[in-house]
Amino acid sequence: MNLANQPFSETPEANLKQLLTPEEYQLLLDLREISPAQNPPRSKLSLGDRVADKVAATMGSWPFILVQSFLLAMWITLNVLAFIKHWDPYPFILLNLALSFQAAYAAPFIMMSQNRQSSIDRQEAHHDYAVNTKAELEIEHIQEKLNQIQMKEIPNMVKLLEHQRKQLHQIETLLKEKINP
Repeated sequence: MNLANQPFSETPEANLKQLLTPEEYQLLLDLREISPAQNPPRSKLSLGDRVADKVAATMGSWPFILVQSFLLAMWITLNVLAFIKHWDPYPFILLNLALSFQAAYAAPFIMMSQNRQSSIDRQEAHHDYAVNTKAELEIEHIQEKLNQIQMKEIPNMVKLLEHQRKQLHQIETLLKEKINP
């Protein structure tokens, strides 16, 4: 919106209303009120969310993988060697049952954690959009103010420069007359 021919308002809010559409103006006021850059979204975690996150974090860690690998190796070793009675001989049906049970319970916890993270990502995207929208509207406002100042002040500056040139020329003339009488 070019407002070069419109008068420049003395109050920033009145000028802001001139520069933006009513929808943009209301959005900017709303965004200024909540100050999105200062107030990122926060969510309170339920007990289930905390458990799901903890289980997913634990099962997705190197210590868990190393401990589970060690336990699997011990299970197989103890059942293959005859040091003690074979409680789960080859093909390790009890071990398969235990691992299937673990996977059946781990999958929902991991999915819950991923769904919650997806929800957080959506909230953050909405928050980023609000911050970017506010920044864009503020930048447009500042640009229009600069354009108005430029349109108002440049002619004054040109007149001032012309006046200074005339004064300089008069000074030069006076100096020449004094030097060469």
